[in-house]
Amino acid sequence: MRILGYLLLIMTSIPALSQQHYLFVGTYTATGSKGIYVYRFDAGTGALEPVGHTDSASNPSFLALHPGGNYLYACNENNPGAVSAFAFDRGSGRLTFLNGQPSGGAHPAYVAVDRSGQWLLAGNYSGGNLSAFPINGNGSLQPFSQLVQHRGSSVDQQRQTSPHVHATLFGPGDDYVYVPDLGMDKVMVYKFDKDAKEPLEEASPKHVKTEPGSGPRHLAFHPNGRWAYLMEEMGGTVSAYRYKRGALQCQQRIAAHPDTAKGPFGSADIHVSPDGRFLYASNRASENNLAIFAIDERKGTLRPVGYQSTLGEQPRNFTLDPSGRYLLAANQRSGTVVVFRREAQTGLLQPTGVQVSIPQPVCLLFHR
Repeated sequence: MRILGYLLLIMTSIPALSQQHYLFVGTYTATGSKGIYVYRFDAGTGALEPVGHTDSASNPSFLALHPGGNYLYACNENNPGAVSAFAFDRGSGRLTFLNGQPSGGAHPAYVAVDRSGQWLLAGNYSGGNLSAFPINGNGSLQPFSQLVQHRGSSVDQQRQTSPHVHATLFGPGDDYVYVPDLGMDKVMVYKFDKDAKEPLEEASPKHVKTEPGSGPRHLAFHPNGRWAYLMEEMGGTVSAYRYKRGALQCQQRIAAHPDTAKGPFGSADIHVSPDGRFLYASNRASENNLAIFAIDERKGTLRPVGYQSTLGEQPRNFTLDPSGRYLLAANQRSGTVVVFRREAQTGLLQPTGVQVSIPQPVCLLFHR
């Protein structure tokens, strides 16, 4: 009986342990931030517990995790720009700086790691280009081995006179890379070969055009790999695409704000829930909310469900926890990360009362 009781104690403790996840928070550092913050997140209660932070990361505005979970990467959104590598200790939650490399352009705003863990891609917003960095076995970064420069413009004479790369996203299977360019109103498409010295090659067709003045920003793929969703910052809209063999075919374009909303818009981030049933999109400017859409299970098209205030200003970035039970929003201007509980059947969000204060939080990333 004593042994049986001991086994039961172990078994009942396993779910509790599995509820704990690390959360990384990237920030802008001009107003006193320490750089990257680390929290423990309790997926049972939604509570956040501070663990530590870096002391030397400058403007780490976007983060990416190595598939092995032992290394974290950040873009340093400066001019000239850089990318940084950190070792992550799962036991203590400590980040240790490994090295940094020039990003090849000004104000990098996005980084992504391929599923093999061999490559880091960075998108330079003001530079209008993207760069590919080989990753060493110890997690550190080599200098970029390829730099791809975009050339072009679009209709807005204030914001679209030159290319502005806003994301570098690997597609399903990592065979293709998708690069929304806000300045050109295009999503550029590249074939990706992890075994090549220069892993990026123009695909055919080489881009997807968006509506003039829409300003494509971030892209999210559905878990089934058949649909993709594009957040258009300046248009305040989401475009839904069918995805097949690298090609994107637009099937819907829908507003990410109520009919009563007036521009200019400042839409930002976009994510699909882990169960694939709902899409969430953040709106900045005067709205400061999350748009909630139901996803048609047969077509992948979107239906508006509602809107949730982020209880702060300038929700540049948000994320869902690995369980899909919670959504966390980073309010850049008000300096808060707010935790919402997600209702699985309706997709609606409910504030939990949990929020933490961090100077200018602009990226949230869970350790999975």
